[in-house]
Amino acid sequence: MLDRRSFLASGATLGLALGLAPRMAFAKAATDKRFVFIIQRGAADGLATLAPVGDPGFTPARGALAEDYTGATKLDGMFALHPALKTVAGLYGQRQALFAHAIASPYRDRSHFDGQNVLETGSAGAYQVKDGWLNRLLGQLPQAQARAIAVAVTVPLALRGPHEVASYAPSALPEASEDLLARVAMLYQGDAQLHGLWSEAMATRKLTADMGGAAGRNAAATGALAAKLLSPADGARIAMIETGGWDTHAQQRGRLAAQLTGLDAMVGALQAELGPLWSDTLVLVATEFGRTVAVNGTGGTDHGTASAAMLLGGAVKGGRVLADWPGLRGGDLYEGRDLKPTLQLDAFIAGALSGHFGIEPARLLPALFPGASGAKPLEGLV
Repeated sequence: MLDRRSFLASGATLGLALGLAPRMAFAKAATDKRFVFIIQRGAADGLATLAPVGDPGFTPARGALAEDYTGATKLDGMFALHPALKTVAGLYGQRQALFAHAIASPYRDRSHFDGQNVLETGSAGAYQVKDGWLNRLLGQLPQAQARAIAVAVTVPLALRGPHEVASYAPSALPEASEDLLARVAMLYQGDAQLHGLWSEAMATRKLTADMGGAAGRNAAATGALAAKLLSPADGARIAMIETGGWDTHAQQRGRLAAQLTGLDAMVGALQAELGPLWSDTLVLVATEFGRTVAVNGTGGTDHGTASAAMLLGGAVKGGRVLADWPGLRGGDLYEGRDLKPTLQLDAFIAGALSGHFGIEPARLLPALFPGASGAKPLEGLV
């Protein structure tokens, strides 16, 4: 873990080094590198995914939710990974997993749909930009490699824009009924009232989708499918996988364990199916915002602010937790209730992608995230 002082010091040293280093140009050469974005819709609890067990405020605030970490192996002096993330823990041991904590997009309110809009468009506020940052990334890659696919019935906002993107969700997937739902949505498209009501209902449905169904086998099948779409030489280079069910207002302990079991199975299937391509693959796992530090009266947590993000894959300089840790004491919390954001998710993503695809970070950040004014990409991640 990096504490506040060492984090800032290392950033200053890095800045000096960058001043002497040659600048990277836009990616022009063909690339075999792959990138996968797994979005956690519903606000995943970063304090449970990557628990700050070394913070004296953690156990008193979390009560029964802290019991999962009794005797857990720490990643470092502060953090322990949730025990359901066995594959991810193995990747961390192989230095193929990196975590960023107390991290957030520019969004500071607590609406799922507004927060996801900011996360996917890369803007400073909800509904300010119409296209997505993943689609804009396609414009930074060589034309022959600018191919992306969504493992979803429809193309998510992050992938929408001028560059053509496909989506794939065969009826063999557990969400077979999605085909029917998509057809109904098309029927309602011409009706202003029904279309709005249907869209809202489907958006809410995504938040409650079961990630841990069949003990993670459904999620594993989705991960394997994404890998098969990325594997061919003429296949996609970028994929986005939608996951839901992270809104844990009640009975969080069991529900989140099932969710993380599914995520772990998905990552394991990606790695296994990609085979040797895993060494040139980068996987990002991120959510729209975090959850409250304190537990509510139904054994869950409410909408919060900062959370945790992951970078996984053979391309990652892992075995590290990046955290300018703000602390969990009452005076340290955002608005007296949430983990305070100290890292910018936009800068984290842009830094990872610039290193992965060999694109100049100072130019990539504003291209992908027009709302990240004054931010500097985090470097040395891959």
